[in-house]
Amino acid sequence: MSQSVTCPECEGAVRQRATERVCTDCGLVVSEDRIDRGPEWRSFADDDTNPERTGAPLTRARHDRGLSTEIGRSTRVKGRKRRRLKRMRRQHKRASIPSKADRNQVYGFTEIRRLVGKLDLPRSVRDQACALFDSAQNEGLLRGRSIEGFAAAGVYAVCRTNALSRTLGEVEAVARADESELSAAYDAMNRELGLPTGPIDPRDYLPRYATELDVPQAVERAAREYVEKAESQNLVSGRNPSGVAAACLYTAACDHDEPLTQADAADVADVTPVTLRSTYYDLQE
Repeated sequence: MSQSVTCPECEGAVRQRATERVCTDCGLVVSEDRIDRGPEWRSFADDDTNPERTGAPLTRARHDRGLSTEIGRSTRVKGRKRRRLKRMRRQHKRASIPSKADRNQVYGFTEIRRLVGKLDLPRSVRDQACALFDSAQNEGLLRGRSIEGFAAAGVYAVCRTNALSRTLGEVEAVARADESELSAAYDAMNRELGLPTGPIDPRDYLPRYATELDVPQAVERAAREYVEKAESQNLVSGRNPSGVAAACLYTAACDHDEPLTQADAADVADVTPVTLRSTYYDLQE
C-alpha cells in the first residue's frame, strides 16, 4: 500500500488497495483501475529477457500473408523419424501451394524480394510491389506475359509512385526480364490498374547522384536552383529527367570549380554525354 492524495469528501488519507484507491477515514472509493499495468507478455522458455510469444507479423510479401507453418529441421533427429519428417516436409510444401496461380505468385514475390534487396530499397517498397503484383494477377494481366517482367515492373512502378530515384535502366540491370518484357508489363499495369504515376521530378535524383559523385552540398543546392530555372524555361519537358539532373549537377560543379567531368556525371545518370551536353548548353544560354 502506498500513500496518495487526500479524500475529496473528508480530506482523509487515501491508500491504494489492489485496483482501488480508498479513503481510510470514510471508506470512499476515490478511483478504480482494473487494468493490469504489468508486462503483457509471458515467456514459456524460462527466459524473461525475450518477450516474443507470437509468430511473424502479417506481410504482403508472401502468398499466404505469412500465416502458414513450416516443419523445421533438427540435427538431433536420426534414422526413421528423420526420414518421416523429410516426407512430411515435402508433402507440406506441396500442400501449401495448391494451384498454379499460387505457384506463380510465390515465384513473383521471390523475384520482387530479390530485386528490392539488389536495389537497396526499403521494406515498404517490397510490400507495395507484392500487392501490385497480386492486383495485376487478379485482373488477369499475367496471362501470356512474363512473370519476371511483372515483378520488375511492380518494383519500378512503386518507385515511381513513391518518388524514389530509380531509373528503368537500373531496374532492368538487376532484373531477370529484358527491356521489352519490363516495358510491356509496366504499360499493362499503368493502363489497366490506373497507377498514380506522373512525370519524374529531376530533383529526386540529385541527392543520390551528388553522393555518388562526391560533390559538396553547395553544389547540390546550386543544382536544385538550376532545375527550377530549367522548369521555368520549359527545358525539362520531353527530356530524360535523369539526364537533366546530371546536367544540372555538372553545371553547378563548373560554377564552384569542382573537378567533375561530363563522362562521370553521365555515367552516374546512365545517359550519354551527348544527352548531358544538350541540357548543359541550354542552361548556359
